[in-house]
Amino acid sequence: MLEQLLIFTRGGLILWTCKELGTALLKGSPIDTLIKSCLLEDRSADSSFDCDPYTLKWSFHNDLGLVFVAVYQRIFHLLYVDDLLASIKREFCQIYDPKRMNYDDFDETFRQLRREAESRAEEMRKSKQLLQQQQQLSSMRGPAAIKKQQGNGGGQQRSGRSKGGKGTGKDDGPDSKPSKENEEPNKGGGRVVVSKDNGSSSSEDVSGAFDVSKLQKMRVKGGKKGDHTNTTNKGGASKAGEPKKTAKKNRVWGDSPKEEVKLDFTDGGGDGSMEGEGEGVIEVQGESMMDKEENYDSSESEEEEEEEEGDVAARPDASKKKGWFSSMFQSIAGNGVIEKSDLGPALKALKDRLMTKNVAEEIAEKICESVSASLEGKRLGSFTRISSTVQTAMEEALTRILTPRRSIDILRDVHAAREQGKPYVIVFVGVNGVGKSTNLAKVAYWLLQHNLSVQLTACDTFRSGAVEQLRTHARRLQIDIFEKGYEKDPAMVAKESIQKAHRDHTDVVLVDTAGRMQDKDDLMRELSKLINLNTPDLVLFVGEALVGNDAVDQLTKFNQKLADLSNSSNTRLIDGILLTKFDTIDDKVGAALSMVYISGAPIMFVGCGQSYTDLKKLNVKSIVKTLLK
Repeated sequence: MLEQLLIFTRGGLILWTCKELGTALLKGSPIDTLIKSCLLEDRSADSSFDCDPYTLKWSFHNDLGLVFVAVYQRIFHLLYVDDLLASIKREFCQIYDPKRMNYDDFDETFRQLRREAESRAEEMRKSKQLLQQQQQLSSMRGPAAIKKQQGNGGGQQRSGRSKGGKGTGKDDGPDSKPSKENEEPNKGGGRVVVSKDNGSSSSEDVSGAFDVSKLQKMRVKGGKKGDHTNTTNKGGASKAGEPKKTAKKNRVWGDSPKEEVKLDFTDGGGDGSMEGEGEGVIEVQGESMMDKEENYDSSESEEEEEEEEGDVAARPDASKKKGWFSSMFQSIAGNGVIEKSDLGPALKALKDRLMTKNVAEEIAEKICESVSASLEGKRLGSFTRISSTVQTAMEEALTRILTPRRSIDILRDVHAAREQGKPYVIVFVGVNGVGKSTNLAKVAYWLLQHNLSVQLTACDTFRSGAVEQLRTHARRLQIDIFEKGYEKDPAMVAKESIQKAHRDHTDVVLVDTAGRMQDKDDLMRELSKLINLNTPDLVLFVGEALVGNDAVDQLTKFNQKLADLSNSSNTRLIDGILLTKFDTIDDKVGAALSMVYISGAPIMFVGCGQSYTDLKKLNVKSIVKTLLK
């Protein structure tokens, strides 16, 4: 059942709504959700959007800047919606006037188009049913026809065998014809093959037969070699005569050897104490990179773009199809409406470029389809090329995707929580070995520089040495740590830690969790319990910048498991991303784009080194330029 159909501009002005479908508000505001979650994030290449209990489909007219949206119940699989949207788009664009605001006369046209679309869908459904019935009848007749065919074939084979026994069959083939060579024994040592079909004996060709005498000679040679080796083993040297292995010695540089230097710098006491190591760490490390403004110089990239455009213009392929005058006139007057076929080569090149930057293939393809949908039907401006237009549209799309849709100012949120008299809780989650504990310490160091009290919580009660690692960071940073040891319930440990921070008036609680793969149901259930029981203010997913396609699988399954295992009505998903090991990837920055696109969560921190100061914000302009370079 069709619930709503409306037409609005890209600026948000509603031009027409179907009054027959009613004006009641839909549950959950699905159209607002579509605009926020899909259209504004360049996910318009998708065919549909599900917002329980509705399914939304849409179409664009890029030249006029119009959006056509249809909403219907998800349980009804309406076959005519796509056809109806295309018809409405075609008819409405003929009467559209930018100065006109009222389109009430379009109601009658809509009713007619809807009846036509429903009738076409009904005819299609009947034709499909008829086709299925024919396929079922053919499948039922199939075994009987096969048996009949096998019976006829068997009779022919039997008749052929009887003819072959007499040796007079014409269709026996060249191999079954009797010859003197087949009747006589093979002189070359080849074996005689007797045919089971017609009982006649036939010898393999001498050139293709296996020579038995050669096999016997090979066996004799092999036996001699084996005997030789056995005798050498028996009469060989004993183990005592073997040279002894000497230990590897250190290389001596120069004439006189130097005394060996002990390279073990650990404390000889063995008690694991690190006295004095944590003193003055904040002063020694310096200012965190989070508070340093990173200026991006775009002059170099602009020069590279000009060089690339010059190279493209100098290519002989550019002047193959059109002459100088026609290309010059086309650049002045414009190329009319952009078609999908015009965008194909440029988008293919951009897709390959994104994939070389470690963007997941699925994500790169969807972004290119979204850019194609946004450009198709637009008019090409004067003195512009298709390649430069696609490049500009792709740059704008990537900027919109990577730019956070909400505030990521954690310091402001911490001060707001402190005014309410409660601690601000951040939970760090992720797979194994991505650097959760190390980057948690970097975040703690950054918060300490802003005069905030921090408490660490060791909820990784599974991995050996996890509590000791966090204890070391706490000692170096001179902050409190709440830990209960190993084999404890992480959810209860986090709850007690938050209660303690509330009593001590601590500003921020950083919760370290165990690394877990996204496919482990028991570990994901444990993490869901921790989040649902303690309701943290921020859930940070810690991921490596080295991953490509795996980032999509990790984030998708983490969010899916957290949603499936949640017991409350307000499901908590991943709120932000902390990208680690960013200093090891050179220009392979595609994981940042893949993670943001698949989850919709912003990148709040970027880890770029081993010290406490190596934590910074994501520079969106720099990432976009690197992706398209």
